[in-house]
Amino acid sequence: MKDVDFSGSTVVVTGGACGIGRAIAEAFAAAGARVAVLDVKHEETASLLEELPGEGHLCVTGNAGVEEDVRSFAEKVLECFGRVDVLVNNACITRRGILSGCSFEEFNEVLRVGVSAPYLLSLLFRDHFSRGASIVNIASTRASMSQKDTESYSAAKGALTSLTHALAMSLSPFGVRVNSISPGWIDTGVFGVLSPEDAFQHPSGRVGLPEDIVKAVFFLCGSSFVNAENLVIDGGMSRMMVYHGDEGWSFHPEQSDSVPS
Repeated sequence: MKDVDFSGSTVVVTGGACGIGRAIAEAFAAAGARVAVLDVKHEETASLLEELPGEGHLCVTGNAGVEEDVRSFAEKVLECFGRVDVLVNNACITRRGILSGCSFEEFNEVLRVGVSAPYLLSLLFRDHFSRGASIVNIASTRASMSQKDTESYSAAKGALTSLTHALAMSLSPFGVRVNSISPGWIDTGVFGVLSPEDAFQHPSGRVGLPEDIVKAVFFLCGSSFVNAENLVIDGGMSRMMVYHGDEGWSFHPEQSDSVPS
């Protein structure tokens, strides 16, 4: 990423204190950008401000699911920088799903963080984006494939991909492109030590790294003819067709008292 220059650009990242978001914020700062980060984790957000290369960055502790926090953050960004060149909507949470009894309020909390905040920031920055600005929404392959008990997160990511192409149409007159990235399994350290099987089950032969997503974000920000697209970065997992007995896979269905026989 050293050959990419974002000198003087203003880059806004939500959920930027840890994992993929932190890697994105650090990479943009290393490329010369002024970075503004919103994250609910106070200690990680404070440490990021100290560790980002360069000067003039803004790191704010706030909850993307709370309207007042989002509005306050946007005001600070515009007060400090006056414009936005890149907006990366990365913040999201999960409250699991129907099997865990995810409540109406919990479900909507996830939607506020993962969908409403990206919309509100796009609205608040609408008249302050530079011509040629780029919005990149970090979605997920869970927008199009699922495991059990993931309704809250999956619904938010599915909505975010739809929001992406809708915003692309609406913001076109403002000279703003909007794309999304759907990561698969990205090793951010939260899963501990990974097994060889974790890597080899991917057609690419490895689990993804935050740097893989950073490269995709940089590509989308620098590619002026790519618009309203969703870029899947998952090592080929979502394209792999698997049946019992294939490729060393076997199916052992779980028995549950809650499922009728």
